[in-house]
Amino acid sequence: MQHRTTILKYIKSSIFALFLCFLGLQTSAQKVKIDGVAVVIGKNIVLDSDIAKFKQEVEVRSEGKVQITDCEMLEELMQQKLMAHHAVVDSVTVSDAEISEKVERSIQYFTQQYGDVDKVIKAYGFNDLEDLKKELTTVQTENLLIEKEQLKITEKIDVTPEEVRLYFNGLKEKEELPQFPAEIELAQIVLTAVPTKQEVERVINKLNELKKEIEDGSNFRMKAIINSDDPGVTTNGGEYSVTKESAFIKEFKEMAFTLDIGQVSKPFKSEFGYHIMQLHAVKGNTRVASHILMQPEVPDSKMNELKVKADSIVQKIREGALTFEEAVKKYSDDEDTRNSGGLIINPSTGESKFDLTRMDPAFYARVSDLKKGEMTDPFYDEERSGDKMFKFILMKGRTDTHVANIIDDYVKVQQLALQKKKEETITKWSKEKIKDTYINIGPTHSKCTFDKNWKKAVNK
Repeated sequence: MQHRTTILKYIKSSIFALFLCFLGLQTSAQKVKIDGVAVVIGKNIVLDSDIAKFKQEVEVRSEGKVQITDCEMLEELMQQKLMAHHAVVDSVTVSDAEISEKVERSIQYFTQQYGDVDKVIKAYGFNDLEDLKKELTTVQTENLLIEKEQLKITEKIDVTPEEVRLYFNGLKEKEELPQFPAEIELAQIVLTAVPTKQEVERVINKLNELKKEIEDGSNFRMKAIINSDDPGVTTNGGEYSVTKESAFIKEFKEMAFTLDIGQVSKPFKSEFGYHIMQLHAVKGNTRVASHILMQPEVPDSKMNELKVKADSIVQKIREGALTFEEAVKKYSDDEDTRNSGGLIINPSTGESKFDLTRMDPAFYARVSDLKKGEMTDPFYDEERSGDKMFKFILMKGRTDTHVANIIDDYVKVQQLALQKKKEETITKWSKEKIKDTYINIGPTHSKCTFDKNWKKAVNK
């Protein structure tokens, strides 16, 4: 039971924002008839239908590893609504910029799922983009209030080395020590193919030609579909809604907020290549703009030269003519890793270790059999930006799947101890707040058994 609850809390904490987006969209957009109010907490409500949807989401996202009852799901939702209620009581504030950023990320997520923002609007029954944004603003405002209330409650919580030791020994005595998966540390050398000056000039000249044709009356969308290297062009014609808080690259946002309506920009450069942009509309803090992206090409002959160079570097390292770290400083083109001996940082954790079982399958196949100190052969890769390169990987460190021990896994055990202490603090906070919060549980769930005293709250 304790193990199942731990898994549930992990899932809830990692994807709860997505749950709320899903809930908000389904509830508002489909305009379903309220099938029953499961509970009222302050001014917040949970519907019977919400419980079923959240329960299904948990089971799907845990790949069936977590089975949860309606009552358990309701208590998780009640906890969130209690947080949201007291965030307002405690005068927790969220800025318009924070909300806008969350809304834009949500729209980008759903657009990726459906391929086009118009399909998202249609699928969920909204009238237009502004209607969708209005609903997401409500949902994400509550998300942020919950996040900030949690931080407010736990901001001063820390654990001492003695508390970590006691936590570890407690797990050991109960035979509940976690098993940590295999982890690896990787370093890389990257050789990037650079297009010729003539090829860059060709791309810029072509974009200038397109700019003139559009200014003379040609349809921007059709020109984008024919010429743009943006993979999304077939679904959206190169058109995007841009705010200053959105996740677009800096150059893209700056250009969108520089142009007048109808104006076509000069060619400008970004990490993805070269663009021209036309501004179509201004809607409050949002700019609706289209772009055409062109990426300079690199000839096969240059790629072959780069492959020969990569093979030569690998041979020198394997023969001991230079160390991997020396080769990184001398040859690697990757700015993110060149100054750290090629060490690759896991973007999901900000640390250098990767869970071997959660890696991209293609990348896993390249490194899974490497022993510490071994390298891959050079292989071709291409970034989302269009950059073409050859790279090779060093297995810098490796630990196999194992039961936790206090020496090798101290940092992980410390994090688990800290998380447990924070959960205990939130539980204590909840028990106190329940006493003074209006809570009304509907008849359908009045027979549920809860961990906290939700039924004994004073209705007032």
